[in-house]
Amino acid sequence: MQNDLFEKAPVHKAYFQFALPVVFSMVISLVYNMVDTYFIAKTGNTALVAGVSISAPVFTLMIALGDIFGLGGSSVISRLFGQKQDDDGKRLSVFCFYAAFLCGILVAAVLLLFREPILYLLGADAETMEYASQYFTFIALGAPFTIVSLTPSNLLRTEGFARASMTGTVLGSVINMVLDPVFISVLGLGAAGAAIATVIGNICTDLFFVWFLLARSKRLSVNPAGFHITGAEIGEIMAIGIPASITNLMQSLGMAMTNRYLLPYGNDKVAAMGIAMKVNMIAVLILVGFAFGAQPLIGYNYGAKNKARLKEILRFCYGFECAAAAALALVLSLAAPAMIRMFMQDDAIIAAGVPMLRMQQIGMVFVAVVLVTTCIFQSAGKAVGAFLLSVSRQGVVFVAVIMIAAKLFGYSGVLLSQAVSDVVTAGLAVVLFGRGIYKEVK
Repeated sequence: MQNDLFEKAPVHKAYFQFALPVVFSMVISLVYNMVDTYFIAKTGNTALVAGVSISAPVFTLMIALGDIFGLGGSSVISRLFGQKQDDDGKRLSVFCFYAAFLCGILVAAVLLLFREPILYLLGADAETMEYASQYFTFIALGAPFTIVSLTPSNLLRTEGFARASMTGTVLGSVINMVLDPVFISVLGLGAAGAAIATVIGNICTDLFFVWFLLARSKRLSVNPAGFHITGAEIGEIMAIGIPASITNLMQSLGMAMTNRYLLPYGNDKVAAMGIAMKVNMIAVLILVGFAFGAQPLIGYNYGAKNKARLKEILRFCYGFECAAAAALALVLSLAAPAMIRMFMQDDAIIAAGVPMLRMQQIGMVFVAVVLVTTCIFQSAGKAVGAFLLSVSRQGVVFVAVIMIAAKLFGYSGVLLSQAVSDVVTAGLAVVLFGRGIYKEVK
């Protein structure tokens, strides 16, 4: 581990060395998502696009479950490394890897067993059920590989291997992008082809990470020989991992709620929102990368009780993240017509998608505040604060806002709900930070 990078390097240098590979991974993941959407949209079948959008929360659910062991494990392990307890960190990394894989097997079984009721719950109807089911089935079969890929990609950064983490993620995404046109268009598999390409990409990512952990890592492992773990250690991982996963679970809830509230206005509105959300992820994933890329740096210095360096890191994180959010929101707002048109040459989709995308940009700076604060709570092992923020922005707060806004303002209320939720949750983040971390580091 490059201890100087954690302890002595200028904050901006250490921050970008950790964060930039994560951002690059996020951007590549975003590109593959957009390529996925592009080839699906090129079929010209609105029902197919809507069907994949309806099934998309299931994939987000898997990412959320992977975060239990990836982000939960990395939070605990980075603090252990800061306390120079390397052997304990290695033991916990073994648990995280195998627990993630077993979780994936269980999830696959449940999703396949209850496929039809889940799809109806997500908003599928007679027109979209066939396509939603095709995508859902293969994504469910690949659950173990999707969930496990989130674990080493996060854990490797605690040892300073941010570039290796990036390499594994990029490898899977590139393979996915190469296979997308083959399976979707050439072989004519449509929605099923998009899902199969995604699963194969995740399998390749997993193989790379296993090789790297066995061949290059000194403080992390996948070797179960001599492994043991206590209930308290599992509880510590879960205390941070579950709130971290809830963020993505709430994203699934937010997507599902949005789709259901748009259904009365037509499947073209659901399809347009699916495209707008994909484009919006340009900003969100970049911000997530910069916020959570600093997690090992924050966790290490919190564990080492280096308050002076920790304060400097936090000031830099908030300042840079908010500036980046403002710039991204401006660019996407100006480019909204071209971005929507790039996916689907349909006047109705473009007319609906442009205001959807622009309204999502209103709350982007507030999203930045929420993301950085959530990362700080997770890094420091503050489970309550992490949990409250995780269930708010696209969960409890969003559900309350969209129910009220849809009733009072109809279609426009549905479109503005996310931005309003972002503002409210940012206010909550400021209050929680002031009552918790601020007092501790002051």
